[in-house]
Amino acid sequence: MYRKGSLNDCKWVYELICDMECTKLPYEKFYEIYKQQIDNINYYCIICEHNDEVIGVLNLRFEQQLHHSECIAEIMEFSINPLYRNKGIGKEMFEEACKIAKNRNCIQIEVACNNLRKDTHRFYLREGMNNFHFKFSKSLNGDNSPQNKIGK
Repeated sequence: MYRKGSLNDCKWVYELICDMECTKLPYEKFYEIYKQQIDNINYYCIICEHNDEVIGVLNLRFEQQLHHSECIAEIMEFSINPLYRNKGIGKEMFEEACKIAKNRNCIQIEVACNNLRKDTHRFYLREGMNNFHFKFSKSLNGDNSPQNKIGK
């Protein structure tokens, strides 16, 4: 049911990420970034399939961090097809991500999550994560509106 993503999954992953962000991202740029990540050992894209359809994606990044002096895994994107939510798939994918991170000798798994995603916050808390950090961001394209929105 779960496997490492491949370039053939790009269109499926694109649709799941666009759904997560409530927008249509530029596919050509998305494809190039996805291709680079698939070939990079510092990323691991977990795919969940059902009946030959990709219904979930969890994209991990592994990074050696100076302030930990260890490797940390970070969930960069995590999306389940809306028709398959609340069926335990997200929990299983999260557990798979933790196993992969431990096998890569990571000491911690982290995720940044928009303040507006209240259901997602509850999910991560249920899975034993703690909210120990603030994450700040600033737009560098001239639009530095303080208004928060999904996809920003």
